[in-house]
Amino acid sequence: MSSSSSSSSSSWCPILCASFNQDNSCFAIGTKDGFKIFDTNTGKLCYQRDVGAFSIVEMLFTSSLLAIVGAGDQPSLSPRRLCLFNTTTGAPLRELNFLTSILAIRMNRKRLIVILQDKAYVYEINSLSILDTFDTVPNIKGLCALSPCLDACYMALPASTTKGSALLYNVMDCNLHCEIEAHRSPLAAMVFSSNGMYIATASEQGTLVRVHLVSDATKSYSFRRGSYSSTIFSLSFGPSKQLPDILAATSSSGSIHLFTLGFASHPRSKRSSGFLGSIIPDAVNDVLDPAYHHVLHNAVPAGVKRLSIFMLLDSCLGKIFYMGLSRHWNYLIRI
Repeated sequence: MSSSSSSSSSSWCPILCASFNQDNSCFAIGTKDGFKIFDTNTGKLCYQRDVGAFSIVEMLFTSSLLAIVGAGDQPSLSPRRLCLFNTTTGAPLRELNFLTSILAIRMNRKRLIVILQDKAYVYEINSLSILDTFDTVPNIKGLCALSPCLDACYMALPASTTKGSALLYNVMDCNLHCEIEAHRSPLAAMVFSSNGMYIATASEQGTLVRVHLVSDATKSYSFRRGSYSSTIFSLSFGPSKQLPDILAATSSSGSIHLFTLGFASHPRSKRSSGFLGSIIPDAVNDVLDPAYHHVLHNAVPAGVKRLSIFMLLDSCLGKIFYMGLSRHWNYLIRI
């Protein structure tokens, strides 16, 4: 990715979208003026292009490839057109057009996923040949998770509009792997761990966060975020090879919730072992899961949408970069 920018302007305008790349080393934002890419560790502006409004800007690790979708403010930036953009040359590589608006894009080194309201398209990322098309339930939020790991290359899509179940596909062979029934209410957020072994989910109720082992679709952990409903904006695992296994959740309450999973030392199946675990209802069992639950209260104003990721520190301690999005708040908070 080129470190030069196409504009020296440092002015800020309302953020329309934001996303971290697959290894969390950079993040991209789309605004009404264009898009920008920043280094996560330093906050340095790496690339900028002011060509109009963008609703989706997705990076492929630290390569020069971007997947961008316009916000529809001008005919050339249609929300139905995906542009694969080269930041080194400053020119489009390829464009894909769809019948309805693109709601989400996900990429890893082998696959490109395009999410529409009722379809998911799977492409081979180098040739852009289409591998499969999946019909989905109405997915107006564009919910989709894709593992960055090629050894466990899974995609997750909502399976229902009335309950929190997810369909997991192996997108290397485009076969259905399993269905996970995670929550009673519809899904609001989901994410794979960096190695693709686990998937975390939250429902629209927002009181519980659950983690499932992907290989056999068993529930490994359930964590109670709180007793009152709250919208979960994002979930993020700590890199499993660099940090203790930690899961972060951001919500409309303005707080950050950190859960220590301890997969290596406290694995569990669907219920706690022994007689007591067999008779305790799931609702109670969720509260009893062994975990350290830390809350950073009032990290940002309540209701501001945000994302969170983990990065490595010198002593393997967590560092959260916490990005807030709203019409009036545009900022990056480092904790």
